[in-house]
Amino acid sequence: MADAWKWLNLLLIFVLELVAIVAFGIWGWHTGSGAVRIVLAAGLPLLTAVLWGLFAARNPRYDVPAAALIVKVLVFGGAALALWASGYHAAAILFAVVLVANLAAIRLGRLDVDVSAPRR
Repeated sequence: MADAWKWLNLLLIFVLELVAIVAFGIWGWHTGSGAVRIVLAAGLPLLTAVLWGLFAARNPRYDVPAAALIVKVLVFGGAALALWASGYHAAAILFAVVLVANLAAIRLGRLDVDVSAPRR
């Protein structure tokens, strides 16, 4: 059962990462107009995904813990703010609540172990 709980929480955090990327696209679409709208709606999610992959992914290109923390705070916090600023207040609150609950479950349940490690 512990393995199922671990995988469920890891799946949820992955879904939250995807929602964060989409949130930046939504904000970009609502913020800009004309060509700027398209650039923001496409560019912000792309920038978010690149920064995440470089610093905050499970196996990042650059393993710098401080940078990973900063990127995670900016991405998740920014996503909640982006949803709020785009008028999706309930979605912003739900995103933040689910994120905090998931992170608490991962930390308190010690579910942040390396899932790629071989089983004993």
